[in-house]
Amino acid sequence: MTNRKLAILSSLIVVFVPAPVLADCTCNGETEQRNKSEALKFKLVAIAAILGAGGIGVSLPLLGRKFKPLRPENDVFFMIKAFAAGVILATGFVHILPDAFETLTSPCLAGNPWGKFPFTGFISMMASIGTLVVDTVATSFYESSHLNKAKQVSVDEEAGDDERAGQVHMHSHAAHSHAHGADVSAQETSLPDLVRQRIISQVLELGIVVHSVIIGISLGASKSPETIKPLLAALSFHQFFEGMGLGGCLSQAKFKSLTTTIMTVFFSLTTPFGIGVGIGISSVYKDSSPTALIVEGVFNSGSAGILIYMALVDLLAADFMNPRMQSNVRLQLGANVSLLLGAGCMSFLAKWA
Repeated sequence: MTNRKLAILSSLIVVFVPAPVLADCTCNGETEQRNKSEALKFKLVAIAAILGAGGIGVSLPLLGRKFKPLRPENDVFFMIKAFAAGVILATGFVHILPDAFETLTSPCLAGNPWGKFPFTGFISMMASIGTLVVDTVATSFYESSHLNKAKQVSVDEEAGDDERAGQVHMHSHAAHSHAHGADVSAQETSLPDLVRQRIISQVLELGIVVHSVIIGISLGASKSPETIKPLLAALSFHQFFEGMGLGGCLSQAKFKSLTTTIMTVFFSLTTPFGIGVGIGISSVYKDSSPTALIVEGVFNSGSAGILIYMALVDLLAADFMNPRMQSNVRLQLGANVSLLLGAGCMSFLAKWA
């Protein structure tokens, strides 16, 4: 009888004791093989590769404005933009949101409050609502601001015309006023769309930049070459496709050359900057520490909410409900195929990053 009890007790120890031990190892230890010198080489290669991929991706739609088939007013641009929107949508749903769920539900975090409330979904929802508020308030502000400026210019020019009325024939003056009024009307008609595209570009870049810095820090802080190798290739494609999405929005926004250049360079440098920060803090950074998990999870949740909102509302809904697409079956088919292709390509990369 005694031997039987000892056997049962031994079985219970084997079954239940390893569980907390494994959990402690997961949180406090590192299972990846370290090789700092070799890992550093791959990190430097990653900085160059990702910088080049992001720069090329964001520049292609901007350079495409010089080629007639790739201009925003052509059907091909709709399909390119649908592909880019699919990439951004998959980035939010397939890449960022699952990572956020994983970090904020980690066993390394305290059960109270992280285990008692779905913070990932809540933060994503609030980020989406916040993006909506910023979107509407900024659009309203910029529209009213530009409209007031246009009216002021119109009043000033009309006053100048009145002063010169004695030297100009009445018929000629009337014709000038009519033409000027038509120009102002055309400007006011195109203004809301232009302002909208500019706000979309700025908010979209904000969402992409937040995620890019976080993922760059994760790569830069890693000490395992085997972890960095697949990330290097996957993140290069990741930045290329995201750059195409942002570049398409910048192309439609028609910023001044300086603004476009600043936004393009800023996007291209964010992930390499994150890698540099990760290299700098790699000696003290522990990706399984509660602080790192909370910061990464919160920022990823917010970034996912922003990108999902932007992809569905500002990119896809705006284009797919456009009367031009609604009246063209071929364009609808092409845009839907491009959307699925973009989402599929980006989802496929989730196997490695």
